[in-house]
Amino acid sequence: MIQYRTRLIQLNIFKKNIFENIKKLDQQKQKKIAAAQELGKILVKSPGKFIWDSMALLTQSKSFESNVILGNPRLNQLGLHRFRVQFAAKMATQRRLRLSKFIHPADVEKFQKNGFIFRENFLAADKFAQLKQELLTTPLETRETLQGDTVTRRMALDGKTLKHMPVTQQFLHSDEWRNLLNYVASFKVQPISYLQVIFSQVRKAKADPQTNLHSDTFHSSAKAWLFLEDVTEDDGPFVYVPGSHQLNPERLNWEQQKSESITVKTDAMTRRGSFRVSEKEVLELGYAKPQAFAVKANTLVIADTYGFHARAKSLKPSVRIELWTYARRNPFVPWLGYDPLSFPVLKSNLVPWYWASLDFLEKRYQRNNPWKKVGKKCAADPAVLTSK
Repeated sequence: MIQYRTRLIQLNIFKKNIFENIKKLDQQKQKKIAAAQELGKILVKSPGKFIWDSMALLTQSKSFESNVILGNPRLNQLGLHRFRVQFAAKMATQRRLRLSKFIHPADVEKFQKNGFIFRENFLAADKFAQLKQELLTTPLETRETLQGDTVTRRMALDGKTLKHMPVTQQFLHSDEWRNLLNYVASFKVQPISYLQVIFSQVRKAKADPQTNLHSDTFHSSAKAWLFLEDVTEDDGPFVYVPGSHQLNPERLNWEQQKSESITVKTDAMTRRGSFRVSEKEVLELGYAKPQAFAVKANTLVIADTYGFHARAKSLKPSVRIELWTYARRNPFVPWLGYDPLSFPVLKSNLVPWYWASLDFLEKRYQRNNPWKKVGKKCAADPAVLTSK
Protein backbone atom coordinates (compact mmCIF):
# COMPACT_ATOMS: atom_id res chain seq x y z
CA MET A 1 0.00 0.00 0.00
CA ILE A 2 2.79 2.44 0.92
CA GLN A 3 4.60 1.64 -2.30
CA TYR A 4 1.39 2.23 -4.27
CA ARG A 5 0.83 5.63 -2.61
CA THR A 6 4.44 6.60 -3.30
CA ARG A 7 4.05 5.74 -6.98
CA LEU A 8 0.75 7.63 -7.12
CA ILE A 9 2.42 10.75 -5.66
CA GLN A 10 5.30 10.42 -8.14
CA LEU A 11 2.80 10.08 -11.00
CA ASN A 12 0.92 13.20 -9.89
CA ILE A 13 4.17 15.16 -9.67
CA PHE A 14 5.13 13.92 -13.14
CA LYS A 15 1.74 14.98 -14.55
CA LYS A 16 2.04 18.38 -12.88
CA ASN A 17 5.49 18.90 -14.40
CA ILE A 18 4.18 17.95 -17.84
CA PHE A 19 1.28 20.40 -17.59
CA GLU A 20 3.60 23.16 -16.36
CA ASN A 21 5.99 22.57 -19.24
CA ILE A 22 3.12 22.58 -21.74
CA LYS A 23 1.88 25.83 -20.21
CA LYS A 24 5.36 27.39 -20.48
CA LEU A 25 5.67 26.30 -24.10
CA ASP A 26 2.27 27.79 -24.86
CA GLN A 27 3.23 31.07 -23.17
CA GLN A 28 6.48 31.18 -25.13
CA LYS A 29 4.58 30.56 -28.36
CA GLN A 30 2.13 33.36 -27.56
CA LYS A 31 5.01 35.73 -26.75
CA LYS A 32 6.71 34.93 -30.05
CA ILE A 33 3.47 35.60 -31.94
CA ALA A 34 2.92 38.89 -30.09
CA ALA A 35 6.53 39.98 -30.68
CA ALA A 36 6.27 39.16 -34.39
CA GLN A 37 3.06 41.20 -34.65
CA GLU A 38 4.65 44.18 -32.89
CA LEU A 39 7.74 44.03 -35.11
CA GLY A 40 5.46 43.83 -38.15
CA LYS A 41 3.75 47.06 -37.11
CA ILE A 42 7.12 48.81 -36.81
CA LEU A 43 8.24 47.46 -40.19
CA VAL A 44 5.10 48.69 -41.96
CA LYS A 45 5.28 52.10 -40.33
CA SER A 46 8.97 52.74 -41.07
CA PRO A 47 10.81 50.06 -43.09
CA GLY A 48 14.14 51.90 -43.21
CA LYS A 49 14.17 52.68 -39.51
CA PHE A 50 13.15 49.09 -38.73
CA ILE A 51 16.07 47.62 -40.68
CA TRP A 52 18.61 50.02 -39.17
CA ASP A 53 17.39 49.66 -35.59
CA SER A 54 17.05 45.88 -35.75
CA MET A 55 20.76 45.64 -36.60
CA ALA A 56 21.50 47.15 -33.17
CA LEU A 57 19.77 44.42 -31.14
CA LEU A 58 22.92 42.35 -30.61
CA THR A 59 25.27 45.29 -30.14
CA GLN A 60 26.03 47.63 -27.24
CA SER A 61 23.32 50.07 -28.38
CA LYS A 62 21.30 51.15 -25.37
CA SER A 63 19.14 54.19 -26.17
CA PHE A 64 15.41 53.71 -25.70
CA GLU A 65 14.55 57.05 -27.27
CA SER A 66 16.52 56.74 -30.53
CA ASN A 67 15.80 53.08 -31.33
CA VAL A 68 12.18 52.19 -32.09
CA ILE A 69 12.73 48.51 -31.28
CA LEU A 70 14.79 48.82 -28.09
CA GLY A 71 12.39 51.49 -26.81
CA ASN A 72 9.16 49.69 -27.73
CA PRO A 73 7.15 49.19 -24.47
CA ARG A 74 5.27 46.17 -25.79
CA LEU A 75 8.46 44.36 -26.84
CA ASN A 76 10.00 45.10 -23.46
CA GLN A 77 6.88 43.75 -21.74
CA LEU A 78 7.50 40.58 -23.73
CA GLY A 79 11.09 40.48 -22.40
CA LEU A 80 13.34 42.16 -24.99
CA HIS A 81 15.37 44.26 -22.54
CA ARG A 82 15.32 41.43 -19.99
CA PHE A 83 16.79 39.03 -22.55
CA ARG A 84 19.58 41.46 -23.51
CA VAL A 85 20.53 42.02 -19.87
CA GLN A 86 20.58 38.29 -19.05
CA PHE A 87 22.46 37.28 -22.19
CA ALA A 88 25.06 40.02 -21.74
CA ALA A 89 25.65 39.02 -18.10
CA LYS A 90 26.08 35.37 -19.06
CA MET A 91 28.62 36.23 -21.76
CA ALA A 92 30.60 38.51 -19.42
CA THR A 93 30.83 35.73 -16.83
CA GLN A 94 32.17 33.27 -19.39
CA ARG A 95 34.79 35.70 -20.70
CA ARG A 96 35.99 36.62 -17.19
CA LEU A 97 36.55 32.94 -16.38
CA ARG A 98 39.13 32.86 -19.18
CA LEU A 99 40.71 36.17 -18.14
CA SER A 100 40.99 35.38 -14.44
CA LYS A 101 44.29 33.52 -14.89
CA PHE A 102 46.03 36.79 -15.79
CA ILE A 103 45.40 38.52 -12.43
CA HIS A 104 45.92 37.64 -8.77
CA PRO A 105 43.24 35.35 -7.25
CA ALA A 106 42.68 37.89 -4.45
CA ASP A 107 41.68 40.50 -7.05
CA VAL A 108 39.30 38.03 -8.68
CA GLU A 109 37.69 37.25 -5.33
CA LYS A 110 37.30 40.91 -4.38
CA PHE A 111 35.86 41.81 -7.77
CA GLN A 112 33.33 38.99 -7.72
CA LYS A 113 32.13 40.16 -4.32
CA ASN A 114 32.18 43.93 -4.83
CA GLY A 115 32.23 44.73 -8.56
CA PHE A 116 35.47 46.70 -8.32
CA ILE A 117 39.20 46.23 -7.78
CA PHE A 118 40.73 48.57 -5.20
CA ARG A 119 44.48 49.03 -4.80
CA GLU A 120 46.20 51.55 -2.54
CA ASN A 121 49.81 52.52 -3.38
CA PHE A 122 49.37 50.95 -6.79
CA LEU A 123 52.69 52.20 -8.15
CA ALA A 124 56.05 52.32 -6.43
CA ALA A 125 56.47 55.73 -4.78
CA ASP A 126 59.23 56.94 -7.12
CA LYS A 127 57.38 55.78 -10.25
CA PHE A 128 54.15 57.44 -9.10
CA ALA A 129 56.00 60.71 -8.40
CA GLN A 130 57.40 60.66 -11.96
CA LEU A 131 53.97 59.89 -13.44
CA LYS A 132 52.28 62.63 -11.45
CA GLN A 133 54.95 65.19 -12.33
CA GLU A 134 54.62 64.38 -16.03
CA LEU A 135 50.82 64.52 -16.06
CA LEU A 136 50.45 67.70 -14.02
CA THR A 137 53.11 69.79 -15.76
CA THR A 138 52.63 68.89 -19.44
CA PRO A 139 50.30 71.27 -21.37
CA LEU A 140 47.76 69.19 -23.32
CA GLU A 141 44.95 69.80 -25.78
CA THR A 142 41.94 70.20 -23.54
CA ARG A 143 38.16 70.00 -23.72
CA GLU A 144 35.63 70.88 -21.05
CA THR A 145 31.95 70.30 -20.46
CA LEU A 146 29.70 72.09 -17.97
CA GLN A 147 26.97 70.08 -16.25
CA GLY A 148 25.05 71.72 -13.42
CA ASP A 149 27.58 73.26 -11.05
CA THR A 150 30.48 71.11 -12.26
CA VAL A 151 33.08 71.37 -15.01
CA THR A 152 34.66 68.16 -16.28
CA ARG A 153 37.98 68.66 -18.07
CA ARG A 154 39.46 65.94 -20.27
CA MET A 155 42.91 65.97 -21.80
CA ALA A 156 43.66 63.38 -24.46
CA LEU A 157 46.32 60.75 -23.83
CA ASP A 158 46.50 59.71 -27.49
CA GLY A 159 49.39 58.32 -29.51
CA LYS A 160 50.77 61.71 -30.49
CA THR A 161 50.67 63.01 -26.91
CA LEU A 162 52.19 59.90 -25.36
CA LYS A 163 55.29 60.19 -27.56
CA HIS A 164 56.24 63.13 -25.32
CA MET A 165 55.12 61.45 -22.08
CA PRO A 166 57.28 58.32 -21.66
CA VAL A 167 56.34 57.58 -18.04
CA THR A 168 52.61 57.75 -18.79
CA GLN A 169 53.04 55.69 -21.93
CA GLN A 170 54.91 53.00 -20.03
CA PHE A 171 52.18 52.87 -17.39
CA LEU A 172 49.34 52.61 -19.90
CA HIS A 173 51.11 49.74 -21.67
CA SER A 174 52.09 47.84 -18.52
CA ASP A 175 50.84 44.26 -18.22
CA GLU A 176 49.47 44.58 -14.68
CA TRP A 177 47.36 47.64 -15.56
CA ARG A 178 46.03 46.16 -18.78
CA ASN A 179 45.27 42.73 -17.27
CA LEU A 180 43.26 44.25 -14.42
CA LEU A 181 41.33 46.48 -16.82
CA ASN A 182 40.67 43.60 -19.22
CA TYR A 183 39.30 41.42 -16.44
CA VAL A 184 36.83 44.02 -15.19
CA ALA A 185 35.79 44.88 -18.76
CA SER A 186 35.52 41.12 -19.52
CA PHE A 187 37.50 41.61 -22.74
CA LYS A 188 41.00 42.24 -24.00
CA VAL A 189 40.11 45.83 -24.71
CA GLN A 190 41.59 48.88 -26.35
CA PRO A 191 40.91 51.41 -23.57
CA ILE A 192 40.47 55.14 -24.02
CA SER A 193 42.43 57.20 -21.51
CA TYR A 194 42.37 60.83 -20.44
CA LEU A 195 43.84 63.04 -17.80
CA GLN A 196 40.58 64.12 -16.15
CA VAL A 197 39.91 67.02 -13.80
CA ILE A 198 36.61 67.57 -11.94
CA PHE A 199 35.94 71.16 -10.84
CA SER A 200 33.03 71.14 -8.38
CA GLN A 201 30.81 74.11 -7.47
CA VAL A 202 32.20 76.45 -10.12
CA ARG A 203 28.86 78.33 -10.16
CA LYS A 204 25.46 78.40 -8.51
CA ALA A 205 23.37 75.80 -10.33
CA LYS A 206 21.77 72.41 -9.95
CA ALA A 207 24.02 69.51 -8.97
CA ASP A 208 25.92 67.64 -11.66
CA PRO A 209 23.65 64.81 -12.97
CA GLN A 210 26.57 62.41 -12.44
CA THR A 211 25.91 62.73 -8.70
CA ASN A 212 22.79 60.57 -9.10
CA LEU A 213 23.32 56.83 -8.61
CA HIS A 214 23.15 55.11 -11.98
CA SER A 215 24.26 52.23 -14.17
CA ASP A 216 26.11 53.26 -17.33
CA THR A 217 24.42 50.73 -19.57
CA PHE A 218 22.72 47.33 -19.60
CA HIS A 219 25.94 45.31 -19.64
CA SER A 220 29.35 45.11 -18.00
CA SER A 221 31.92 47.75 -18.91
CA ALA A 222 34.95 49.16 -17.13
CA LYS A 223 36.06 52.54 -15.86
CA ALA A 224 39.29 53.15 -13.99
CA TRP A 225 40.59 55.94 -11.79
CA LEU A 226 44.22 56.37 -10.70
CA PHE A 227 43.90 59.29 -8.31
CA LEU A 228 46.81 61.71 -8.58
CA GLU A 229 45.95 63.62 -5.41
CA ASP A 230 44.18 62.83 -2.15
CA VAL A 231 40.38 62.83 -2.31
CA THR A 232 38.49 63.65 0.89
CA GLU A 233 34.85 62.93 1.69
CA ASP A 234 34.08 66.62 0.99
CA ASP A 235 35.67 66.57 -2.48
CA GLY A 236 32.98 64.65 -4.36
CA PRO A 237 34.60 61.19 -4.23
CA PHE A 238 33.68 58.27 -6.46
CA VAL A 239 30.77 56.25 -5.02
CA TYR A 240 29.93 52.61 -5.78
CA VAL A 241 27.27 50.18 -4.54
CA PRO A 242 29.19 47.00 -3.62
CA GLY A 243 27.81 43.90 -5.30
CA SER A 244 25.52 45.79 -7.68
CA HIS A 245 27.35 44.38 -10.70
CA GLN A 246 25.66 41.07 -9.90
CA LEU A 247 22.41 40.33 -11.71
CA ASN A 248 20.12 38.97 -8.99
CA PRO A 249 16.38 38.22 -9.58
CA GLU A 250 15.33 41.51 -7.97
CA ARG A 251 17.62 43.50 -10.27
CA LEU A 252 16.41 41.66 -13.34
CA ASN A 253 12.77 42.40 -12.50
CA TRP A 254 13.69 46.03 -11.81
CA GLU A 255 15.41 46.23 -15.22
CA GLN A 256 12.28 44.97 -16.94
CA GLN A 257 9.99 47.35 -15.04
CA LYS A 258 12.21 50.30 -15.95
CA SER A 259 12.29 49.30 -19.62
CA GLU A 260 8.48 49.05 -19.73
CA SER A 261 7.85 52.40 -18.05
CA ILE A 262 10.08 54.73 -20.07
CA THR A 263 8.17 57.65 -21.62
CA VAL A 264 9.04 61.12 -22.95
CA LYS A 265 8.67 62.38 -19.37
CA THR A 266 11.32 59.99 -18.03
CA ASP A 267 14.65 61.66 -17.23
CA ALA A 268 16.92 62.05 -20.26
CA MET A 269 19.76 59.82 -19.04
CA THR A 270 17.40 56.90 -18.36
CA ARG A 271 15.78 57.34 -21.78
CA ARG A 272 19.26 57.02 -23.28
CA GLY A 273 19.83 53.72 -21.47
CA SER A 274 21.69 54.81 -18.33
CA PHE A 275 19.15 53.92 -15.65
CA ARG A 276 18.99 56.13 -12.54
CA VAL A 277 18.25 54.59 -9.16
CA SER A 278 17.56 55.87 -5.66
CA GLU A 279 19.44 54.71 -2.57
CA LYS A 280 16.15 53.28 -1.26
CA GLU A 281 15.75 51.18 -4.42
CA VAL A 282 19.34 49.97 -4.11
CA LEU A 283 18.58 48.50 -0.69
CA GLU A 284 15.28 47.01 -1.91
CA LEU A 285 17.22 45.23 -4.66
CA GLY A 286 19.28 43.47 -2.00
CA TYR A 287 22.51 45.40 -2.43
CA ALA A 288 24.70 47.07 0.18
CA LYS A 289 24.79 50.79 0.99
CA PRO A 290 26.82 52.96 -1.41
CA GLN A 291 30.53 53.21 -0.57
CA ALA A 292 32.43 56.50 -1.03
CA PHE A 293 36.09 56.31 -2.03
CA ALA A 294 37.83 58.99 0.03
CA VAL A 295 41.34 57.88 -0.88
CA LYS A 296 45.00 58.81 -0.84
CA ALA A 297 46.93 59.67 -3.99
CA ASN A 298 48.24 56.65 -5.91
CA THR A 299 45.04 54.67 -5.28
CA LEU A 300 43.62 52.69 -8.19
CA VAL A 301 39.93 51.82 -8.57
CA ILE A 302 38.64 49.81 -11.54
CA ALA A 303 34.88 49.26 -11.50
CA ASP A 304 32.26 47.44 -13.54
CA THR A 305 29.92 50.31 -14.33
CA TYR A 306 26.93 48.07 -14.85
CA GLY A 307 27.02 48.34 -11.07
CA PHE A 308 25.40 51.42 -9.58
CA HIS A 309 27.81 54.30 -9.05
CA ALA A 310 27.99 58.09 -8.94
CA ARG A 311 30.13 61.05 -8.03
CA ALA A 312 29.28 62.20 -4.52
CA LYS A 313 28.14 65.80 -4.17
CA SER A 314 31.03 68.02 -3.20
CA LEU A 315 30.46 69.96 0.01
CA LYS A 316 32.72 72.79 -1.12
CA PRO A 317 34.46 74.09 -4.26
CA SER A 318 37.05 71.43 -5.03
CA VAL A 319 39.30 69.98 -7.71
CA ARG A 320 39.78 66.23 -8.32
CA ILE A 321 42.59 65.10 -10.66
CA GLU A 322 42.91 61.56 -12.00
CA LEU A 323 44.15 59.42 -14.83
CA TRP A 324 40.79 58.16 -16.09
CA THR A 325 40.10 55.29 -18.48
CA TYR A 326 37.04 53.58 -19.86
CA ALA A 327 36.53 50.46 -21.93
CA ARG A 328 33.34 49.10 -23.48
CA ARG A 329 32.68 46.56 -26.24
CA ASN A 330 29.80 44.66 -27.81
CA PRO A 331 28.67 42.48 -24.87
CA PHE A 332 27.34 39.66 -27.02
CA VAL A 333 30.54 38.44 -28.70
CA PRO A 334 32.17 35.34 -27.16
CA TRP A 335 35.80 36.04 -28.05
CA LEU A 336 38.20 37.99 -25.85
CA GLY A 337 40.35 39.90 -28.34
CA TYR A 338 40.02 41.20 -31.89
CA ASP A 339 38.93 44.65 -30.73
CA PRO A 340 38.66 46.79 -33.91
CA LEU A 341 39.79 49.81 -31.88
CA SER A 342 43.15 48.12 -31.31
CA PHE A 343 44.23 48.49 -34.95
CA PRO A 344 47.44 50.58 -34.98
CA VAL A 345 46.11 53.69 -36.72
CA LEU A 346 42.84 53.68 -34.78
CA LYS A 347 44.21 53.19 -31.28
CA SER A 348 46.61 56.12 -31.64
CA ASN A 349 43.89 58.51 -32.77
CA LEU A 350 40.73 57.43 -30.95
CA VAL A 351 40.25 60.59 -28.91
CA PRO A 352 41.26 63.18 -31.57
CA TRP A 353 39.01 61.53 -34.16
CA TYR A 354 36.16 61.28 -31.66
CA TRP A 355 36.45 64.97 -30.82
CA ALA A 356 36.73 65.87 -34.53
CA SER A 357 33.53 63.91 -35.28
CA LEU A 358 31.65 65.85 -32.59
CA ASP A 359 32.93 69.12 -34.05
CA PHE A 360 31.84 68.05 -37.54
CA LEU A 361 28.33 67.07 -36.42
CA GLU A 362 27.93 70.40 -34.65
CA LYS A 363 29.12 72.43 -37.62
CA ARG A 364 27.30 70.45 -40.31
CA TYR A 365 24.09 69.38 -38.55
CA GLN A 366 23.86 71.81 -35.60
CA ARG A 367 24.13 68.95 -33.10
CA ASN A 368 25.34 70.38 -29.83
CA ASN A 369 28.85 69.29 -28.92
CA PRO A 370 29.15 69.33 -25.12
CA TRP A 371 32.95 69.05 -25.23
CA LYS A 372 34.23 72.55 -25.95
CA LYS A 373 37.77 73.39 -27.00
CA VAL A 374 39.61 75.46 -24.40
CA GLY A 375 43.13 75.27 -25.84
CA LYS A 376 46.27 73.77 -24.32
CA LYS A 377 46.14 73.61 -20.55
CA CYS A 378 47.92 72.09 -17.59
CA ALA A 379 45.73 69.95 -15.36
CA ALA A 380 45.53 72.38 -12.44
CA ASP A 381 44.81 75.50 -14.54
CA PRO A 382 41.49 77.16 -13.58
CA ALA A 383 38.33 75.92 -15.31
CA VAL A 384 37.29 77.89 -18.39
CA LEU A 385 33.60 77.01 -18.89
CA THR A 386 32.19 78.43 -15.67
CA SER A 387 29.05 79.89 -17.30
CA LYS A 388 26.83 79.20 -20.30
